[in-house]
Amino acid sequence: MSPVPLKPFIFDILLSLADGERHGWALTQEIRERTGDRVDPGNLYRALRTMLDAGLIEESSRRPAPDLDDERRRYYRITADGRHAAQEEIGRLEAVLRTAKSKRWVKGRS
Repeated sequence: MSPVPLKPFIFDILLSLADGERHGWALTQEIRERTGDRVDPGNLYRALRTMLDAGLIEESSRRPAPDLDDERRRYYRITADGRHAAQEEIGRLEAVLRTAKSKRWVKGRS
């Protein structure tokens, strides 16, 4: 069973991993660019541990060439369960948006 609704930060991380593997710093940068929010490293790594434990993501063993990377970095990728949870959350958010539009709270009423 998917953990829906997802916490917004968990969903942000899954969105960041949708296009491929990333390490923590790259996740931080991508989330900040997309949302404008500052990402606290402690919160990021706690969320990553939670997501690893839940099977939403996994650590990748693939590495860039050593001269292009820092060996201390850990790379993460989304799992099938993580992709499923993100799709469930997208469906949930679409339903909320449809309801909001029907109430005329959002421009572009459907």
